[in-house]
Amino acid sequence: QVQLVESGGGFVQAGGSLRLSCVPSTSISSLDVMGWFRQYPGKQRELVANVHTSGTTNYDDSVKGRFTISRDNARNMLHLQMDNLKPEDTAVYYCKAVKIGDPVYWGRGTQVTVSS
Repeated sequence: QVQLVESGGGFVQAGGSLRLSCVPSTSISSLDVMGWFRQYPGKQRELVANVHTSGTTNYDDSVKGRFTISRDNARNMLHLQMDNLKPEDTAVYYCKAVKIGDPVYWGRGTQVTVSS
């Protein structure tokens, strides 16, 4: 069982920045894929960005050029740098980890609120 703990959410004005962090209870290098999802009220979670152990990244079109996902193996952390935030980025953000052969792991989520 892997626990994921997110931090860094909060309230920011449009155009501002936030950095989300996720700390796994196991070595981040053992997790094949890590990513960030977000969920709007009444909607399903949707992919924001993910990163593979190879370093390959994927981004939703709505965040390309504004968000950057990174794995910090030395500090055992996953980050999501969010710049030029927009009100439509307001959501609960979840950290997700995939380890082949294991069930999918989710964090408890962190709220991001962007005011116009």
